[in-house]
Parts: sequence; C-alpha cells; structure tokens
Amino acid sequence: MQTLETRRGESTVADAMILAPKVCGPETTVAEAAAVLRNEHVHAVLVVDGSALLAVVERADLAAPPGSPARRAGRLGDRVTGPDADLETARQAMRAAGRRRLAVVDAGGALLGLLCLKRSGLGFCSDDGIRARAAERRRTGAR
Repeated sequence: MQTLETRRGESTVADAMILAPKVCGPETTVAEAAAVLRNEHVHAVLVVDGSALLAVVERADLAAPPGSPARRAGRLGDRVTGPDADLETARQAMRAAGRRRLAVVDAGGALLGLLCLKRSGLGFCSDDGIRARAAERRRTGAR
C-alpha cells in the first residue's frame, strides 16, 4: 500500500514549493528549451522576464519552429497555481493531468516557486532534496 508523503505542516502549495527553480529569459528559443528538456529530470522550462512568468514550456510544446520564442510556444493556464492553493487538491489535479510540475505565481503573475511532484505521485520534491541530489551528481560525475 502506498501512502502520501508529506512534510510536517504542509497544507498549501507554498508549503511544498521549490523556492529557487531554474529559469530561462524571455529571448529563449524553442531549440534552447528543447536542449534543457533533454535532461530527463527536467519536466518544464520556466520562461521569465524579471520576476514575471511568461510561459511554462513542456515537451509537447516543442513542435514549434526551433528558432521561435519559447515564450510563445508554452503557456500558463493549467500549468500554474497560486501559493494558497490546497496542496492535496493540486496533487490530485497534477496526477489526473499527468503533470509533474506546476509553476507557482502570485496574483500579479510573478514567479514564486515550482511545485514538483515526485515520480511516485505521493509527495513533493524539496529544496534540500534537490541540493542533495545535485551534490551527489557532482560527487559521482553522474548526470
């Protein structure tokens, strides 16, 4: 039997989001986004202009011409959520949509973080976990 993995006190998206996700600038092309998405651990490219989230680009968006702006290939809509959204509701919606990443934005559209559903679908990645995996990859030379 699988059980939901939560950290103590998590009830909103803000409680579980990654606080410093990797981002790309507004001039990022579809070809550049495709290069980022070749990493199997990357599920979405966040295109920003300053703090404003312009688009979330997923693999399905890569059919656009390679030289075109990634911000026009991606979209927001169902790829974003607010920080006060209920965490369990967000998890269920992500699983139903087959989505592992949701950008977290404030009411003005500023990027606040990224909600990262674990492969198991039972919990969320943490900043500490991401740092630990990065350190392990550096230590072992793995990708």
